[in-house]
Amino acid sequence: MSDTDHGQVADAAKGNWVDNLAPAATRPFLRLSRADRPIGTWLLLLPCWWALGAATLMQGQFTAGHLWIGVGSAIGAWLMRGAGCTWNDITDRKFDAEVARTRSRPIPSGQVSVGGAIAWMVVQSLLAFGILLTFTWTAIWLGIASLALVCIYPFAKRFTWWPQIFLGLAFNWGAILIWAAVTSEVGLAPVLLYVAGIFWTLFYDTIYAHQDTEDDALIGVKSTARLFGNDTARWLRWFIILSVLFFAAGLILALGATANPLQLTIALGGVWAFGWHMTWQLKRLDIEDSDRCLMLFRSNRNAGLLPVLFLAVAHFV
Repeated sequence: MSDTDHGQVADAAKGNWVDNLAPAATRPFLRLSRADRPIGTWLLLLPCWWALGAATLMQGQFTAGHLWIGVGSAIGAWLMRGAGCTWNDITDRKFDAEVARTRSRPIPSGQVSVGGAIAWMVVQSLLAFGILLTFTWTAIWLGIASLALVCIYPFAKRFTWWPQIFLGLAFNWGAILIWAAVTSEVGLAPVLLYVAGIFWTLFYDTIYAHQDTEDDALIGVKSTARLFGNDTARWLRWFIILSVLFFAAGLILALGATANPLQLTIALGGVWAFGWHMTWQLKRLDIEDSDRCLMLFRSNRNAGLLPVLFLAVAHFV
């Protein structure tokens, strides 16, 4: 019996907790939220934790309130990633039915109706809004503003070869939002972290999109993977350089006047490790190997965690 006969999604990790442990009635909705593929939640969350680490290091303290911001951003990332994916699958249901990797998703495979998906999206969004209300007013308004980016992204592949930019704008918004949750303001430093995240998204999502280039060409879906083609490695190298430069500039601006030199050095060491990991990925990339592309894409959880770990260490210096 095939994976889709059991309702499993083709590109989900085998043996994931949704397929094995979740109550049967909840599985289609959890699959709609990509709970069986947690990498997206990590990629949405990590820029939040970059900002949290940098902002609290700048302030010279990490309080219980900051701990809640870290936990709340994790729960919120899970919920909003789920709501965003649900919206994406609603708008892309006809495209998904035409692509081998995505036709097993809950809507095109008939596990969830469009009406059911809309209701589930609203539930997730309201729960996330409840968490957002515990942050500062600046962060609340930034969270509301982010909905425009979430709504636009699924349509980007229809009108631009650069839909990954729109994904980057949406996925890294947490860097600005969480900075505002900590400091009650927005400055240039979090904007630089945000831009670093956008170039990171261009890097990892181009790798991800190389899994679908043939199907995307047949149905007319645009992507940077199709645009770059065999020139992908050169573009990715530039995305690494720009992501690292903007990340380092953001940390220097945030910490240069407040953190001691050792703390700043450790924080910048995390940026170096982040760039090293992306370089490691690039050396192993084979755009003709879908399994390799998926493996490298998923490894960006570790890439994004490296700056978080270095920022955490810097707090103890």
